[in-house]
Amino acid sequence: MARLGLAATAALSTLSALAATLLSPSFSGTANAGTADTAPKAVCSVGDPRLAELSGLTADSEHLYAVADGGTRVEVLVLDDDCQVRDVLTAPTDPYDVEDLALGPDATLWLGDTGDNRQVRETVALHVLSRDGTSALYRLTYPDGPQDAEALVVDGEGTPYIITKSAVGSSRVYRPSGPLVSPGPTPLEEVATVSLLPTATQGGPLGVAGSVLITGAALSPDGSVVALRTYTDAYLYPVTGGDIAGAFGHEPVRVPLPGEPQGEAIAFTPDGTLLSAGEGSGEPVRAIPNATALADDRGSGDRSSATEQAATEQRTETIESADGEPDLDPVAPLTIAVWSAAALGAVFGVVLVARFHRQRRQRRQRRQRRQRRQRRQR
Repeated sequence: MARLGLAATAALSTLSALAATLLSPSFSGTANAGTADTAPKAVCSVGDPRLAELSGLTADSEHLYAVADGGTRVEVLVLDDDCQVRDVLTAPTDPYDVEDLALGPDATLWLGDTGDNRQVRETVALHVLSRDGTSALYRLTYPDGPQDAEALVVDGEGTPYIITKSAVGSSRVYRPSGPLVSPGPTPLEEVATVSLLPTATQGGPLGVAGSVLITGAALSPDGSVVALRTYTDAYLYPVTGGDIAGAFGHEPVRVPLPGEPQGEAIAFTPDGTLLSAGEGSGEPVRAIPNATALADDRGSGDRSSATEQAATEQRTETIESADGEPDLDPVAPLTIAVWSAAALGAVFGVVLVARFHRQRRQRRQRRQRRQRRQRRQR
């Protein structure tokens, strides 16, 4: 397995170089908002060791709210503008794997206990914390078996949406099929899919493979933009009429988030600033001001139909040679090379993702054992 991991790393390094030329925005079909004006800028650094594995972030007009992977109880850390912890909100429930955090329309905090690297959970959970100290637990079931998910948003009606993390194929978007029941379980229904192509943005623990793994989500406070993030990029989807599911049929704007070793958290502030952060001691929270405006002019395009039309035109395009006979489209070999590289990357990506998740699970288990020992000693 170690040799296979080294081979995968070498292969993905080669593919990363290829991606820099072939997997550019012109090939991805996604508008690239990565200009100097949208480069993320550090606003503060998260130094509290409890957030060394920061995975979820949200914000209101006064504070930032953050959650970390693992732990033996539901815990939200309240941060000030300098990323210093000012308060801790807790619930007695022992979560399985909290991966994201969202702010509800009534100012409740929703924790997405949806991580399932091995895809063995019969149910996942949402923990909802109120500011008065009360909490509620909602268990959920997928219609098509266990899924690994690290992204959660809650719309203006209080409906949660869970977006899965898929190394191969499309990620899926789910929401409850009816009113939430505590403790449940409440069945989920699939309402949309999301397909991302690899990018050449630097960062993340998995190279090119990490550029398609969805690790977080956020909804702007005015409900006009939903953001998804990977280890390396953010994608901004315009929302029309509160239709979160329909937003994923629009062409997104891609905003590179380079240089984050393991970026998983994303949030909007009330003024439309996009925040991003990741795991690691002393890692910064970075900001892109007025990010919601980047998606304003993208709301009318249907990505699926536009992509299908472009693919059809590319398949049927020929060039007449000097003797009047049609030659093969010169783009075709390049297209084959792109998708061959992507397929090879997917294979090795799965290997690296599995190894990464195993190591991460082992770290989490060690940390949880330490926390339990510390509590017994008190």
